[in-house]
Amino acid sequence: MLDQGAPPHSSSQTAPPSPGVGARLMRRKPVENLVAEGGQGEGGSLRRTLGLWQLTMISIGATLGTGIFVVLGEAVPKAGPAVTLAFVIAGLTALFSALSYAELAGTIPVSGSSYSYAYATMGELIAWICGWCLVLEYGVSVAAVAVGWGEYLNELLDGTVGVTIPAALSAPPGDGGVFNLPALIVVLLAMAFLLGGARESARANTVMVIVKIGALVMFCAIGVQGFRSGNYENFMPLGMAGVSAAGATLFFSYIGFDAASTAGEEAKNAQRDLPRAIMLSLVIVTALYVLVAAVAVGAKPWKNFTDSEAALAQIMREVTGQTFWGTLLAFCAVIAIASVVLTVLYGQTRILFAMSRDGLVPKVFAKVHPKTGTPRANTLIVSLFCGVLAAAIPLGQLADATSIGTLFAFALVNVAVVVLRRTRPDMPRTFRVPLSPVLPALGFAFCVWMMGSLSTVTWVVFGVWMAVGLVFYFVYGYRRSRLAPSEK
Repeated sequence: MLDQGAPPHSSSQTAPPSPGVGARLMRRKPVENLVAEGGQGEGGSLRRTLGLWQLTMISIGATLGTGIFVVLGEAVPKAGPAVTLAFVIAGLTALFSALSYAELAGTIPVSGSSYSYAYATMGELIAWICGWCLVLEYGVSVAAVAVGWGEYLNELLDGTVGVTIPAALSAPPGDGGVFNLPALIVVLLAMAFLLGGARESARANTVMVIVKIGALVMFCAIGVQGFRSGNYENFMPLGMAGVSAAGATLFFSYIGFDAASTAGEEAKNAQRDLPRAIMLSLVIVTALYVLVAAVAVGAKPWKNFTDSEAALAQIMREVTGQTFWGTLLAFCAVIAIASVVLTVLYGQTRILFAMSRDGLVPKVFAKVHPKTGTPRANTLIVSLFCGVLAAAIPLGQLADATSIGTLFAFALVNVAVVVLRRTRPDMPRTFRVPLSPVLPALGFAFCVWMMGSLSTVTWVVFGVWMAVGLVFYFVYGYRRSRLAPSEK
């Protein structure tokens, strides 16, 4: 006879207790799952069409031009002639992080970049924070670079047809304008290329990268004729604090080297080519940055840099006394900066693609068009958002906001590479950071130091951004994560 008071199920059949909130926030996505899902989206898959050359050009395209063509005029007043040292410090900081990126890109060759690396090593909450920083890093930098594109477009128009776009339509509110139309236009042009497919976009980018390297070599050849050693007499007029502040701003110039890691699911041989592309692009870019900055300050007294986003074209005009060379440089810069917009916008869409596939952002970002093999809806949404942002916010605020998001994400990458070494020492690695964990620790320390050099306003903006991101995660991503069902 059954005991009427007995529970309907035996204790052996009792479901295990669900994990607590803390455990769910720390849930990790296995590396094998990340790699196995590579390229898979909603309704289609990304296509593996990119080789080492294209990946390197993507990294250079996303990096080279931003700091030299756009941010140099903002950094020189902060550091004086020591802006060259600021470029070296920013490049060294980028190098430490690039080593960690190279190891992780070869080990986990997926589109999510540091977001995916954090997901595999430090858990979902840290991964979300990293991904949210990448949205700030990539999305806002597209807008920042687009603002500088408009400045050079005006230089080109002035030198060719003698007219410029009225300030009301070529500058954002706060900079004397109402709406920055050129900035919106260049983002929409980049969007059109991306909608055509990754291979087609890579071809266009390669042509633009060759043009921009040629333009910078031309600037050095002509600008050195106006070089005055006296411009370097007071090398560090604002002290090391000024160099540090300029370096933090200029770090914005180095975000592109990690763009190759966002192409992990469209690379033909990702594990071999991604580490090589990352390191090769960083070496080329740093050398050009330091050389051009040295020539620019030598040709123009640092006090005469007045926050102009078209500083190089102005120097060319002043050195030669002719408008032709400045106009030619402005033409090259229009093409060069467009390639930065194209490749950084590409990176942003691929990061959101990975986050969407994991369930942390809406599914629309992971939908792949069957004919082009691109996340079409994702590209449209991101492009329109960045275009409007570029048209409405001044460059300086955008550049600093991008720098702090970049530095935070890079700091996490330096931690992730050490964690993965300890938790998965057996994994095959096509590249290994030398002297680990010393160099990753230095990379982390440099990132934190440079973050501390940014203004209080930038930190406030960053804090608000992170608060909004955490609210979104707990309202949406926490419950919709693809890892959540397995824990119910």
